Amino acid sequence: MFRKIAISAVSALTLMTSTAWAEGEATTTDVAFSFEGPFGKFDEHQLQRGLQVYTEVCASCHGLKFLRIGALAEPGGPNLPEDQVKAYAKAFPIYDEASNQQYLDPATGTMRPLTPADHYPANASLQAPDLSVMAKARKGFSGPYGLGTNQLFKGMGGPEHIYSIITGFTGESKEIAGVTLYENHAFPGGWMAMPNTAVAADAVVYADGTEATLENEATDVSAFLMWAAEPKMMTRKESGFKAVLLLGLLSVLLYLTNKRLWSKVKGKKLAL
Repeated sequence: MFRKIAISAVSALTLMTSTAWAEGEATTTDVAFSFEGPFGKFDEHQLQRGLQVYTEVCASCHGLKFLRIGALAEPGGPNLPEDQVKAYAKAFPIYDEASNQQYLDPATGTMRPLTPADHYPANASLQAPDLSVMAKARKGFSGPYGLGTNQLFKGMGGPEHIYSIITGFTGESKEIAGVTLYENHAFPGGWMAMPNTAVAADAVVYADGTEATLENEATDVSAFLMWAAEPKMMTRKESGFKAVLLLGLLSVLLYLTNKRLWSKVKGKKLAL
């Protein structure tokens, strides 16, 4: 029995170690995002810049089908004025009409304009993955050797993974079975189908005057995608902090109550 358990444990450790070594080929850059940590918060202006990068660059290939457009006006996110959100929704194009029949106007047979109550339309026209929960679905940090200590200190690293993918192209490309692949040292395996020109320096002109370097664009859109994956993060953190305070206060009250109720009993000396 003990021998079987030992063999199983060694096999599991070997598998975790080999997986860690395989994942170690991809390089992830650690980025100091403002929303990290228990007291971190989203930078409203950064989210607005990230929204601009997504809309002008990423939306032509990637959808955000699980994100409601009206969330852009809610506190804790980009916090845009409602009139801007309405105008933004109305002007947002529907790239993949085959996947968005719910936006079809039966009277005219054409796609109706979006409203803040709508979700972002899906976009599967180029078979690119949806980015709604990409920042939560990917991890950038693991190990060492399957222990997961990097995740303990650095977090899962989903936004860092996105940042590293955008900034990780080497400029090399190759063709396999008629498909052009581009070298990226942050992607597992080192080669991916997304072009290295998808996001480039000066791809946008920021409305607030921020310099549109590749690193700034990658940081901003990574932060925006983290918010898109978890729009209620700030509310969750505030609720968790209040819960911890209340539980701490309750623990003190219970301790004092217990001490008061049992003080007479514990203070008595038993007669032998």
